[in-house]
Amino acid sequence: MTEVLRTPDKRFSDLPEFTFEPNYTDVGGLRMHYVDEGDKNARPVLLLHGEPTWSFLYRKMIPVITGAGYRAVAPDLIGFGRSDKLSRREDYTYQKHIDWLKELIAKLDLRDAVLFGQDWGGLTGLRIAVEMEDRFSAIAASNTFLPTGDQKTPKAFKLWRKLSQKTPIFLAGKIVQLGTVKKVPKNVRKAYDAPFPSEKYKAGARQFPMLVPTEPDNVESENNRNAWEALRNWEKPFLTAFSDGDPIMRGADRFFQRYVPGAKGQPHTTIKGAGHFIQEDNGEELAAVLVEWLSSL
Repeated sequence: MTEVLRTPDKRFSDLPEFTFEPNYTDVGGLRMHYVDEGDKNARPVLLLHGEPTWSFLYRKMIPVITGAGYRAVAPDLIGFGRSDKLSRREDYTYQKHIDWLKELIAKLDLRDAVLFGQDWGGLTGLRIAVEMEDRFSAIAASNTFLPTGDQKTPKAFKLWRKLSQKTPIFLAGKIVQLGTVKKVPKNVRKAYDAPFPSEKYKAGARQFPMLVPTEPDNVESENNRNAWEALRNWEKPFLTAFSDGDPIMRGADRFFQRYVPGAKGQPHTTIKGAGHFIQEDNGEELAAVLVEWLSSL
């Protein structure tokens, strides 16, 4: 029987550089947390995280985005951060993550929104942007992809997926450190661990790597193919801002640049000296690239 788990608030006290007020709404009968900073009438930038992080990942970017006059909205996916967690791995599916986020977007009535997706933030966000195209006016993709299982799976991802399933203790902070170039301070690693008081809170994090469509007959492969067809007709601005040190996503930016019409002529960027978790390594620089691009549109 599924148990709904809620991380105690005390786990989120004294987080470094993270002083944003929590906001909550109901999605599918579950409580979802989101950061919502800046002028509520300003153009929203939707910041979507991935595995095994939460909105804390965007703490360096949010002040830059709001300082430039935009609204920053950074939700915690169900199973992560301050959002509710389900105790059974089978309760997490690719489609459910999309549905939960779409409900949040509708409840906040985000319009003229800019999607920024990294890791699973792209796997979910790119699907959402084309399915809710009337709400999105631009996309920025960073260290992410939209796999269909028709492409060769990077060896680095295969190794990560094996590690995620075999490691007896799943430590989010340690995983973030493995995916960064710079040393992550102990108190920051602890903040990434904060949502997970024990292993039973980690069903969503454990399940995420297994939801990636790596075979062409995966239950979500066809949905992602359909999303690619929509992206091949996406004329709105599309920016790639990848790092130079991500062994899993390296080269995916060129794929977007080649096949998404809206990517033509955009100031695509490679952030140097950053790993997979580019927001942790070079968050301020990444945010500056994002707002400079938005100001030119």
